[in-house]
Amino acid sequence: MNTPVKPLAPHYSLTTLILFWCSLIVVSALYLTIPLFTLFEDVFQISSSTAAWAGSAFSFAFAGGGLLFGGLSDRYGRKKMMILGLSLLTLSTPLIGTVQEFHWLIVLRVIQGLAASMFPPAVLAYALEMFPANKRVTILGFISSAFLMASIVGQIYSSTVVLNLSWNDVFYILGGVYLVSLMMLTTCIPRDVVQKQGGNALSPLRRIGGIFKKQSLPYFFIISSTLFIALVGFFSTLGSFLSSDQFGLNHQEILWVRAAGIIGMFISPFDGKLVQKYGVKNVLCCGLIMAGIGLGLVGISGNLILLTLMSIIFTGGIAMALPALLSLIGSLAGELRASALSFHMFMLFIGASLGPILSIYLIDSEGHRFTFEALAGILLLSTLVPLFIPLERKDTAVTVK
Repeated sequence: MNTPVKPLAPHYSLTTLILFWCSLIVVSALYLTIPLFTLFEDVFQISSSTAAWAGSAFSFAFAGGGLLFGGLSDRYGRKKMMILGLSLLTLSTPLIGTVQEFHWLIVLRVIQGLAASMFPPAVLAYALEMFPANKRVTILGFISSAFLMASIVGQIYSSTVVLNLSWNDVFYILGGVYLVSLMMLTTCIPRDVVQKQGGNALSPLRRIGGIFKKQSLPYFFIISSTLFIALVGFFSTLGSFLSSDQFGLNHQEILWVRAAGIIGMFISPFDGKLVQKYGVKNVLCCGLIMAGIGLGLVGISGNLILLTLMSIIFTGGIAMALPALLSLIGSLAGELRASALSFHMFMLFIGASLGPILSIYLIDSEGHRFTFEALAGILLLSTLVPLFIPLERKDTAVTVK
């Protein structure tokens, strides 16, 4: 039987701020290398497809680690797992700046990805268990905003540092940021109640099989993957598209176009109100359609202003869909919530791993416009998943509490 957990009312605002910030900087590590791909090609004398592994190596490690560490947070506690992940990031991140050979960069990115994977499943489960029921969709919106904003903030951060310092300093400075954030997390958020689990340390992995016995739940993991295939694929394509002969933008100008996407992501914290008014499945479908249309219009736009506006619509749609998807998975999973959220993160970042690989392949073979349209098509096809899956009334009610 679960031990009742007291609400966080006295610490709600501060805890929300810290969880948002830590989620932002942890997941930003995935996107740091996207603007650095061409630089790595020159520094390490490698091909563009090889350079893309600086991102994909992190993503695959992040996805695989999340399956293990999300379940272990059931056994050892959410806060402890978050602290351990940030501690390892603090140690491993500065080491990346010291490498002289690309294969060592890949090794350290894998280690960094494993360390980072300890955080998201734990922070999601912490939010669902420690926040009052009427605030859960809202806190999921803030955490989802952090995950999404990381896709742009990470790129802006690394681009800015490279413009003024060097690529090595990207990792040195971030290591210091992780250290300060670790101290904030350790001292300022309440400790969660550890649920005593039977079995050994690997028992949580065995429970993952149980989520596939939950009616309708496994189908929503398809959306988990396609969301980040499209998101990371979009940003991997955008830089080379804007620097091509059609637009001819320089590094600083591309940075501003990337940054514009943050505007669309501000919808995420308000997802709770949208869910309460229109229903979780409707909000999810609307977000996917909005993102697919925005991304599709990016591919056919020859005007920079229109392209920027469509990228905002695209990121806004992703920001609308992700909190609704998280809330839906959490409510459908019931007692297997932590395992389901871990598998959701696994599928999310499998998508993030495949995004740059797929986009670079399509750019080389078919061009930028076809790549944007293909990614949009993947998103729109995923809209069919919730349309044909009935939800029980009690599932929807739990979601919108």
